[in-house]
Amino acid sequence: MRITIVGSGIAGLTTAISLHEAGFGDVTVIEADTRIRPVGLGLNILPNAVRELAELGLLDALREGSVLTRELAMYNPHGDLVWREDRGLAAGYRWPQISISRSRLVLVLAAEVRRRLGDGAISTGSRLVGLRDGHGGTCGVFADRHGSLRTVGTDVLVCADGIRSAARAALYPSEGPPPTNGMTLYRGTAWGDRFLTGRSMAVLGDDRRRLVLYPIDTEGATGRSLTNWVAAFPGGEAGAPELPSEGVAEQRRAILRQFAGWAPPGVNLSRLLGGTRHIQRYPMIDRDPLPRWTFGNVTLVGDAAHAMYPAGSNGATQAVIDARVLAWNLATHTEVGDGLQAYEDERRPQMTELQKSNRSMGPEKVLTVAHERAPHGFDEVGDVFSEEELAEISRTYAMTGKFDQDWVNSRPSLSVG
Repeated sequence: MRITIVGSGIAGLTTAISLHEAGFGDVTVIEADTRIRPVGLGLNILPNAVRELAELGLLDALREGSVLTRELAMYNPHGDLVWREDRGLAAGYRWPQISISRSRLVLVLAAEVRRRLGDGAISTGSRLVGLRDGHGGTCGVFADRHGSLRTVGTDVLVCADGIRSAARAALYPSEGPPPTNGMTLYRGTAWGDRFLTGRSMAVLGDDRRRLVLYPIDTEGATGRSLTNWVAAFPGGEAGAPELPSEGVAEQRRAILRQFAGWAPPGVNLSRLLGGTRHIQRYPMIDRDPLPRWTFGNVTLVGDAAHAMYPAGSNGATQAVIDARVLAWNLATHTEVGDGLQAYEDERRPQMTELQKSNRSMGPEKVLTVAHERAPHGFDEVGDVFSEEELAEISRTYAMTGKFDQDWVNSRPSLSVG
């Protein structure tokens, strides 16, 4: 079986590795850029996805240059602790939660694709521009940087080309650009002192704004951490693919106007921003849930299928799970169509619910409720919430995303054979 994957991001590369692990040897990844660019800042991989990467033999490589997350702690803007919970190994999972730079993750995945499938398994410089019917199913039409077209026939076309997927646009031509919720995201990384446990994710928020901080690397000699930070507040233009450029100094001022009075635990926000050399700025966008991912021998994975707001650490996590479930079903079904449909039947309902949950900011909605109930802060969180109410919000979200501890630790493996 010949399988072609569109896109060399986390979803596409993990799909290639998973397919090889499941017994498929003729797998090609086609990337639009002229080379794989390991860009991006920090992300979290939850234990359910770390389990899959461990079963692919990648855990040791991912431990290097990353941080095993110890806890999640959520605060109001005054620094009052709203909710804290253990994460990863500390929470009883058999696999850790990993905070890592996207560039590091992509480099590890790309190296593994080439090791397993050969250097020619990743083809660059060809952009998907359309789909057309061909012998045996749908073919991909690709354009190189000079505009020359070529048609790629394949038994399976897996489209992992992101939130602005050309394949999705071809399948749903009237959908339009990704919608935004009117929020602007600023993101960056900077070296600085450790805070809290040194392996903590801290989230601060009120009814509209969010400030997220967590380490993605450490310096053993100095004890310093590379802190990934995200600031989100109203200001995104609806439907805008990108925002007008700003200088770094202007970006810092915009962030401090929103968050200067906030109290991140153990973090000097002004100093952190001052140590950030490059800041990314863009509107917060997602995609509406789809009624269908699979058309004949074509299917969608990752953000192309279910892009969601960045809450709950589920973007990269669910892309990894997509890849493993897809490979498992293709390997355990005789007919390609049956395998692709089984993959969609398992994943699409779960991701639809998760997308909806993330539109209310997932587990972070406790911060919105805390602000509504106690906008000026509190002395005891028990005056605002019962412990059972907070725990239930976290537990419900984990079960929606299928990363609750009991399920992750006990479910059958997705490794074929």
